[in-house]
Amino acid sequence: MTWTQNFTPITDHLVLSSLAALIPILYFFWALTIKRMKGYIAGITTLLVALAVAVLIYGMPAGKAVMSASQGAVYGLLPIGWIIITSVFLYKMTVKSGQFNIIRSSVLSLTEDRRLQALLVAFSFGAFLEGAAGFGAPVAISAALLVGLGFNPLYAAGICLIANTAPVAFGAVGIPIIAMEGPTGIAAMEISKMVGRQLPFLSVFIPLYLILIMTGWKRSLEVLPAILVSGFSFAITQYLSSNFLGPELPDILSALVSLFALAIFLKFWKPKTIFRFASEETAAAVEPLYTAEAETKYTKWQIFHAWSPFLLLTLFITIWGMNPIKPALSGHYEGNNVLLGGINEIGKLLTFQIEVPGLHNEIIGSNGLPIAAFYKIELLGAAGTAILLAAIVTKFIAHMSAKDFYSTFVEAMKELAKPILMISTVVAFAYVTNASGMSTTLGMTLAKSGDLFPFFAPVLGWLGVFITGSDTSANLLFGSLQKVTALKVGMEPVLALAANSSGGVTGKMISPQSIAIACAAVGLAGRESELLRFTLKHSLFLLLLVCVITILQNGVLSWMIP
Repeated sequence: MTWTQNFTPITDHLVLSSLAALIPILYFFWALTIKRMKGYIAGITTLLVALAVAVLIYGMPAGKAVMSASQGAVYGLLPIGWIIITSVFLYKMTVKSGQFNIIRSSVLSLTEDRRLQALLVAFSFGAFLEGAAGFGAPVAISAALLVGLGFNPLYAAGICLIANTAPVAFGAVGIPIIAMEGPTGIAAMEISKMVGRQLPFLSVFIPLYLILIMTGWKRSLEVLPAILVSGFSFAITQYLSSNFLGPELPDILSALVSLFALAIFLKFWKPKTIFRFASEETAAAVEPLYTAEAETKYTKWQIFHAWSPFLLLTLFITIWGMNPIKPALSGHYEGNNVLLGGINEIGKLLTFQIEVPGLHNEIIGSNGLPIAAFYKIELLGAAGTAILLAAIVTKFIAHMSAKDFYSTFVEAMKELAKPILMISTVVAFAYVTNASGMSTTLGMTLAKSGDLFPFFAPVLGWLGVFITGSDTSANLLFGSLQKVTALKVGMEPVLALAANSSGGVTGKMISPQSIAIACAAVGLAGRESELLRFTLKHSLFLLLLVCVITILQNGVLSWMIP
């Protein structure tokens, strides 16, 4: 039996219905920031609240609500949970094998300054991982690396979440932009151009903003030359690649240019003072600081060998995202290449697309058409599988015994059990809000802002990423609404779509999924509320910047629209 979504369930009143749709979101913020619940408890109870609102207020049949939650929970396990498990596992392998000591030494040889380490690892390397893999890999890996270098775990997680703002729109080889073309009918290249004329402003600012958060204005000025090299090299490359190459490569190219530019710059320039955290300075009074001078000198081969797990991770993830390899891994290759044909057959065997019982094509959406609902499980094509293969090769490179390899994996699984539970429940909550129509209700309310819509268009993207944890999902969720509303208020549709994606990147740092991933990566499961309180104000501030950029581009800067 089909059920038709009703976006104004309370007396056909949009505002009252929106207040009802906000209940699960407000509850989640309350649970984490005020009540300070453990993440997995907040996730479970938020899901229950969302189910209650969906059934009791939106009139969604209970069975369909539960099945939509199950669809989200499965997606939370694979691919998202799988990426986290394999990322943390690979990091743990480098620590147990002793390779991470050499990695730490190689970074310290460039700089012992914590400010510059944050730029290299959180901003540049994290952006590269975002471009290659997306999902949780960038924050999980870069935060773990910073902790290994000596950063406070909670601080490392927060810094990496904020640093991950600039690259999100072009993450996972441009999927967020590419995905928007289908439902909106606007070419991905045009959207890429417009996003590439918004995000570079943030990309220049984020390195400075990171250091301001860490040290304040005076200490930031001490490393301003390095900040400018990092930010401008990234932003210029991001603009050029997004406008002349397309949405697939901006993150990867920008990150590599930024990383190498800063590394080369640091060979010729050093800050006058070395910044370390107060806790390190206090500890130094008792015990000498761990400095580059105290380090064992390693050969270039030893450094390359130590970094090889992350080079392998990059290689495998890049291969997994390439065409036509990517469709072959999922069993969707249609070419004549014999090797890819063989991979395609294996991909078919390891890819499962199962209709969600009682849900598939049984909900009628806003366009009057039934909504498809599948449990989609890609065992070979998942990015987590690429990371696992990097870990398997690392086992042999690091000469790790089978026993240590297995015990490290089990250790990672045990540590991540509760964070994965939280992720599954919050993704389930996102699916319930979408299937019930709550997300659309909120979008329709913001769309009523009329002439102020250009200012609020990024808020839709921000809200979408907060709910779904994905800029891709937010673009799919609100892309059509953005286009239709833009046409009504006289705004260029491509600007509205770009604003949705650019606004969405500022919501990534407060998304429950991202918060859980970051805490899991640095061993702080249960302290998600502290991390959310740290990132929330920064998310709102950066969202405001995108709103201002969008309204200016809709007016005095309209010449920037392609």
